[in-house]
Amino acid sequence: MERRELGDTGLNVSRLGIGLAEIGFRLSKEEVEKANRVLNTALDNGINFLDTAGCYDISEELIGQTVSARRSEFVLASKTGHMSGECGEDSWSYGCVMASIERSLKRLATDHVDLMQLHSCELSVLERGEAIRALADAREKGMTRFIGYSGDNDAVLWAARSGIFDTIQTSFNLTDQAARYGLLQAVRENRLGLIAKRPIANGTWARKKDPDPSGSGYGSEYFRRQQVMRGNAKLPGEPSDPILASLGFTLGHDEVTVAIIGTTNPDHVKSNIALTEQLPVAAEFINAAHDRFDALGEDWEQRT
Repeated sequence: MERRELGDTGLNVSRLGIGLAEIGFRLSKEEVEKANRVLNTALDNGINFLDTAGCYDISEELIGQTVSARRSEFVLASKTGHMSGECGEDSWSYGCVMASIERSLKRLATDHVDLMQLHSCELSVLERGEAIRALADAREKGMTRFIGYSGDNDAVLWAARSGIFDTIQTSFNLTDQAARYGLLQAVRENRLGLIAKRPIANGTWARKKDPDPSGSGYGSEYFRRQQVMRGNAKLPGEPSDPILASLGFTLGHDEVTVAIIGTTNPDHVKSNIALTEQLPVAAEFINAAHDRFDALGEDWEQRT
C-alpha cells in the first residue's frame, strides 16, 4: 500500500489507516480474539497507522493486549481528554490531560505513542493554553513523539494556523467538505499531516435507506446530505462502488495523508485495502462533488 510522510514528522504512514473506536465500543473484554483478528489483519496487509483515544471505552486495552508485541511495525496515535468523572469539573486542566496520557500508555502497554492529540476540545480550551502546555510537556518527557489536534470547525482551523501542532485530524468526506474552506490551505502552508476521520461518510453515499432512523448519529445527517447532493442519480465519473467513490473522493485530495476507517470485521479490513488498489477515482467525479457541495451544502458545518 502507498505510504506518505505524515506532515514533517518523518513518519511514513499507509494512506489507509484503521480507526479503533468501534472495537472499543462494540467489543467486550471477553472478545479480545475478535480485536486480535482485526488488528493483525490490518498490519499483515499493509496498514501501519492505528488511531484510538482514551475515551473509546476499552479500545486502548485491546490494542495493548493484542499487538503491543508488534509495536515497532506501526504508527500509534491516541487522543487525550474527556476523562469525565475522574478530573472534577475540568477535564482539560494540565493535571487531567497528563493523567489521561499516562493512563493511555499503561493501557496500550507501551512507554510512548507516536502521536498524541487533543480530542475535540473547544476553541476556548485551545486559547487558554493549559491543555496544549500539558501536551507539549508530554512530548518533552518522551511520552509522545509528536502532538496533534483532532476536531472540527473553528477550533481545528485555529489549531492548523497556530504553528503548534504536527498533525490535524478532522471530518472530511463527500458530504462533509467544509475543510475545503480554509483548512486544507492551512494544512498545506504549515506542512501538517492530515488525518481524515469519517472518510466514507459512515457508508451512506448512494444508500436508499437511512442507516440510523433514530437520527441520533452521524450516519443520519450524512444520509440526509447525500440525498440532497446526489439523489438517485450518479455524479459524472462516479465509480459504481459507493465505498470506492467515498474513499476515492477523500484520498483524491493531496492534503490528506491518511484516511481512517473503523470496523470489527477483518473481512471489511481486507475489502477496504483492496479498494485502495483501484485508486485514484476520476477527477471529473471529485470536481462534480465539489460543485454539488458548493451549490447545496456550503453552510453545512463539519460534524463534530
